[in-house]
Amino acid sequence: MSDVMQRLMKAMTVIQSVEPPRIPDGAHAMTAIIEWGPGDRGAPPHRHPGGPCFGYVLEGEMLFELEGEAPRVIKAGEAFWEPGGDVIHYSDGNNRDDSTLRFLVTMLCQPGVDMFVLVDDAELEQRKDRRVPKN
Repeated sequence: MSDVMQRLMKAMTVIQSVEPPRIPDGAHAMTAIIEWGPGDRGAPPHRHPGGPCFGYVLEGEMLFELEGEAPRVIKAGEAFWEPGGDVIHYSDGNNRDDSTLRFLVTMLCQPGVDMFVLVDDAELEQRKDRRVPKN
């Protein structure tokens, strides 16, 4: 291995390695930093029909919940991802009431498909059997 590659490997810390669904030609990406104040519940239930999302918590603790998975806390320095498509993202809220949550997220989206869609109460009720109870 060359000296350059050795330096790079020493400098790099892999925080997440996943195999996302295929990204179609013409897709685009949006990277954003989201900040929720103490105790903020975050975005209401939603989905990302156009593609997967990859994130990293910069500060604080996120209460993260995807359809079919138990709610979990993701702390600063930890990564998360969601497959997008039909999967409901129930929670990205601040898990703490005494500090701010800041996270970076990159959303990939195929052309002509919404990047973010809210889920209404009727659909939440219809799919409640897919939600895993909190431990």
